[in-house]
Order: sequence, then C-alpha cells, then structure tokens
Amino acid sequence: MSQSSNKILVVDDDPTFRQGLRASLKSSGYEVDAARNAEEALEYVRQHPVGIVLLDINMPGLGGLEACRRIRAAAPHAGIVMLTVRDAEDDKVAALEMGADDYLTKPFCLRELLARLHALRRRTIGEGVAQVPVLRAGERELLVEHRTLRKAGKDIHLAPKEFEILALLMEHQNVPLTHAKLLRTIWGPEYGDEPEYLRSYIKMLRKKIEDDPTHPRYILTEPWVGYRFRDPSGPDATTRSFDADDVEDE
Repeated sequence: MSQSSNKILVVDDDPTFRQGLRASLKSSGYEVDAARNAEEALEYVRQHPVGIVLLDINMPGLGGLEACRRIRAAAPHAGIVMLTVRDAEDDKVAALEMGADDYLTKPFCLRELLARLHALRRRTIGEGVAQVPVLRAGERELLVEHRTLRKAGKDIHLAPKEFEILALLMEHQNVPLTHAKLLRTIWGPEYGDEPEYLRSYIKMLRKKIEDDPTHPRYILTEPWVGYRFRDPSGPDATTRSFDADDVEDE
C-alpha cells in the first residue's frame, strides 16, 4: 500500500466543519490535511501525494464541481468524495460526470463516512482489478497495467472508476452483470442502491469505447437487470443491441 493512500485532504469553507472532520478522521487513523477553498486544494494536490479528497460542492470562488474536474486531472488516481447538503439526483450525476468517485449528503455520521472511505481505499489501491495484462474485444484493448483503453490503436484515458467498471465488464464478456453486482464490486459491499452512479459512468464509457454511443455495440443494457459487455466480432454479434436510451427505463 502506498503511503499516500492513507492521506486525506478535507476541502470545505466552513472552519468548524473542516476542523471537526479533520480531528475525527485523525482519531480514526488517517493522515489528514485541510484546505479552505478549491484554489488551496488544487495547489495542494499539485504539490503533495494524496489518497482521497473530501470536497465540498458549495464553496465561494471556484465551485466544487469545477474543482473536482481539475483535481481529477491533477491527481488522476486519487479518490474524490463530494460533500453537499443537496441530495438531488441531478447533483449526484453532475459530480460523477466531473470525475467524483462518490457522493455523501450532509449531515452524515462518521461511521458512514469511514465505511465509504474504506471501500474507496480498497478500490484505489487496486484490489479486484483484472490480473491479465490486456483485455481485448474487436479493435478495443484495455491495457490493465496502464489503466488505458486503446481504440483502433489510439490510447484513450480512463478515470479510475471508468477503468474498474470496464475491466469488470470485459472480464465477464457476454455475462449480464446486475446493478448490485457492479456497485458492490466497484464501490464496495455497502453499496447496491445507487443506479445513478452506473448510469453516469456507463454514459461516459460509451462515449469513449463506442463508435456511436447512442447505438452501443460493446456495452449493452440489460433492461431491469444491469449491463453486459459484448465483443461485436464474436459469435453473438447478431444479438440485439439496446440503445443507450434504454438505460433510463431500468
């Protein structure tokens, strides 16, 4: 385990909340630093290794969503958990699309946060990732060591959760994986009822792996079940491909 995997950066403009959360996490065994705003957080992650960033979504100046996008670019392997008082699904989807790994609504109990952090650390240090060096389907190759998708010879960057979801799907080609299976394997056993997480990431993955994301040939929707990865050059290539819009009907 790398030293940075135990380092947490708390980013919140509320000094009472920031200091209280920092103290609670330190007492739970984490190494914790804090930033008062998004600008400080960006400067921090550019200069220091960090395992997880706890990022408030509502801050003055540079907002949490834009900060999330920039932190993801500056620290591509760090886990990012958005903290907010809002619980609307649109807000969750927006955070995930900016690169967040998880989303926690204030107020929350320390026990729930620690469970989320444990699950995220387990994923960010690489447990459960495919052990073969390359997963192939048609002209698509997933380079496991580099966590990169190669599409027709062109390398395409994947965010950590995008890689983990795609690796799991490609490891189980032609096998439908339920929403609960995907969520619990990728996010941890505490999950299973967060379908908006999957919808957001599948949408982003389709934009990267498919020639036409609205008519997917690789990542198929199994209505009311989950998703299935198919090699369009394989023996089941004539199987009906559900449109991306079918996801909304699950």
